Amino acid sequence: MPGRHVTDQQVRIYMEFRRQHTQLIAAAKAGISERTARRIERDPRLPSQKHAGRKRRRQVPDPLDGVWESEILPLLESRPGLRPIALLEEMQRRHPDRDWDRLRRTLERRVRAWHGLHGPEREVIFRQDHPPGRQGLSDFTDMGDLAVTIAGQALDHRLYHFTLAYSGWEYAEVVLGGESYTALACGLQNALWALAGAPAEHRSDSLSAAFRNLDDDARADQTRRYEALCGHYGMAATRNNPGLAHENGAIESHHGHLKRGIEQALILRGGRDFDSLEAYRSWIAELVGHCNARRDKLVELERAHLRPLPPRRTTDYDEATVIVTASSGFVLRKVFYTVPSRLIGYRLRIRLYDDRLECFLGQSHVLTLRRGRSWGGGRHAHVIDYRHVIHSLRRKPMALLNLVYRDALFPRPAYRLMWERLLAAGDARSACKTMVGLLALAHERNCEAELATVLAAELDQGGLPELADLRTRFAPSCAAPPAISVLLPAIASYDVLLPATGAAS
Repeated sequence: MPGRHVTDQQVRIYMEFRRQHTQLIAAAKAGISERTARRIERDPRLPSQKHAGRKRRRQVPDPLDGVWESEILPLLESRPGLRPIALLEEMQRRHPDRDWDRLRRTLERRVRAWHGLHGPEREVIFRQDHPPGRQGLSDFTDMGDLAVTIAGQALDHRLYHFTLAYSGWEYAEVVLGGESYTALACGLQNALWALAGAPAEHRSDSLSAAFRNLDDDARADQTRRYEALCGHYGMAATRNNPGLAHENGAIESHHGHLKRGIEQALILRGGRDFDSLEAYRSWIAELVGHCNARRDKLVELERAHLRPLPPRRTTDYDEATVIVTASSGFVLRKVFYTVPSRLIGYRLRIRLYDDRLECFLGQSHVLTLRRGRSWGGGRHAHVIDYRHVIHSLRRKPMALLNLVYRDALFPRPAYRLMWERLLAAGDARSACKTMVGLLALAHERNCEAELATVLAAELDQGGLPELADLRTRFAPSCAAPPAISVLLPAIASYDVLLPATGAAS
């Protein structure tokens, strides 16, 4: 056929039909022309045999002639790790008179071909067989590129991710801090209790972020805690070698699938903002639950091979002891936390979780605090509850002006913006008294959200709040006493209570 090469199969078909048919019929059945049939009969070799020794001739001169053998090859042989772009830049430096940019693809193909023929041996990845119930894997993945927000504020977070190597069952939860033993212990135990069983082996990466700033003793302590955590559930504790992510390949691939699934679900949702952190966590849990539902049969098969759980969880928090200072707070890991002033001078025992602090006085739990994270550059962060200090601030309102944690004191953006408006009015003393009065009103009347709405409206109108009017507006309503009517019985009606003999006498 014109414009098409004859294949080995067509030649074999032609030769087969030629035994019983004429040349014209055999050629038609093989899909070739009669002229091609005559050429086949003159030379019965297959097309692949004819072209095997043919050498391809270059139609254009070699653009790398003069530099490939003399300059590029010596560089590749002495430094096999050089990339084509580095070689290109080196050639541009050595020969600035030549147009090297148009030769980039040519150089890349030539270097790739050289590596295939003469390059060093490469590392081989050995695919593993994962029997059911054998291995579970944990890792963390950064979620910053998804741009999730909580009530309009950007959420800097990671996901703790657990999966079973055999069935692919997975668990994920939001982690507000970085990679740490606390986040691993909490997430792993939540995953195991949701799974209702434990695999024979647990593998994680080396948690380089968690171990980066620790001394040798602290590293050894973290290792012992990790091994004790796995031992509590009867699992062998293993970690892959640093820098070898493929050793955790069963979960690394799930990372990609999960993040792409979350990204697509956010697009379908029509927005990336959530009302609260709990709403976002519930949404993640629901999404992961749908993924697990598709693996029900494999999960049920693997559950039969899992180890039973122990009667209770083990420790999944860090502990610290602090003393409450005269500032009605304490500093822990470069974060200042306020507590009720009645605890000034007391020693508190703190349990640090990934997202909260549980505070104990002796054996009594006294309060729960949101966990803060220190800023970069050694700066301290602040976790402030204005209700802890407002009673003292009312007696010293001018302390607000230069308060170290003033910006963290305001519970909502409307309060901070109103403070800036009051300061801009020019009278710092009046601004402090009014702002402290607003905070006290929000606390005493339990109207923080409602008052923030009123302040936002005042800001939009360009006005300043009248504290007296707001106190009247949010004053507790006094219910009128109910109307009570008392019926007085007739005096003679009491005679029925007297004995009959006494009445006769």
